[in-house]
Amino acid sequence: MKLSSRDAAAYFKRPDPNKTGLLIYGADAMRVAIKRQDVITALIGPQGEEEMRLARIPAAELRKDPAMLGDAIKAQGFFPGPRVAFVEDATDGLAKTIEAALSDWQPGDAQVIVTAGQLNARSALRKLFEGHKSAYAVGLYDDPPSRAEIEAELAAGGLRNVDRAAMQDLEALSRELGPGDFRQTIEKLALYKLGDDTPVTSEDVLACAPASTEASLDDILNIVAEGRAQEIGPVLAKLEAQGVQPVGLCIGATRHFRTLHAAASDPQGPASGIGRVRPPVFGPRRDRMVRQAQNWGVEKLEKALGLLTDTDLHLRSSAKAPAMAAVERALVRLCSLARR
Repeated sequence: MKLSSRDAAAYFKRPDPNKTGLLIYGADAMRVAIKRQDVITALIGPQGEEEMRLARIPAAELRKDPAMLGDAIKAQGFFPGPRVAFVEDATDGLAKTIEAALSDWQPGDAQVIVTAGQLNARSALRKLFEGHKSAYAVGLYDDPPSRAEIEAELAAGGLRNVDRAAMQDLEALSRELGPGDFRQTIEKLALYKLGDDTPVTSEDVLACAPASTEASLDDILNIVAEGRAQEIGPVLAKLEAQGVQPVGLCIGATRHFRTLHAAASDPQGPASGIGRVRPPVFGPRRDRMVRQAQNWGVEKLEKALGLLTDTDLHLRSSAKAPAMAAVERALVRLCSLARR
């Protein structure tokens, strides 16, 4: 049988121990691994592997010894409780081997969990599980987690008191990060709030989110966007000493001002517009950029983008003028524009 995305989310948390098996497939190996781990833990408990109630069977070994799966399904361990036979990275070439094992399955045998990469509609594995009366097939795609799934992750970490802004930040973060990184962020947030009963805030999310690769540029970009020209020189000197290149600095500034322009251009205002930009902006940085967009306005932001485009073309040309000096001059001119 085929499970829909909505039904699959619930089934991963509470799989039916009386079913024969489950196929989980998808292009994102991390996404498949996370859901597979959820299902296995729900079936045999957190101590199941230590109690030898989980049999791991790599696909390569099953090809060499097709009887491995049938033996694992029927084997009885020293510890009581449900058992799982897990076939990892299966392909259509193993469909007949798995079909034979499923046909011999009886109540009380180990449940068969199979993972695979992307499978098309003609896949023999998919047809086997989708057509089986007591087994399920679930396809995982690169869609971001739903709000319900995020809330379930938070609840699993003991985080039930999350304010509205923090939840918006987490939803934005889930669209930006991969499933593994997002789960690690939730786990880090749970540890960060351990013993703290106050609501999770945007500041908490920001403290636990993975560091941005452009974090070192934030200071200079905010200085420029807020028109604080007297602070440009010292901060720019530090960035240059850290190895920041003029072209990279110009690209970062252009991206920042494009985000401000997108926010300022929104018919419903910058506060609404900032929520539509990609990659998402969240936490205190979002509020700061909303204020910057309001102060600049669309017309001045278009002039700023024109200036940055000219600077970028100059940096990529054959001109012999010092590149960092050209960038510094552009940033000072932007500061002057901000104060008008």
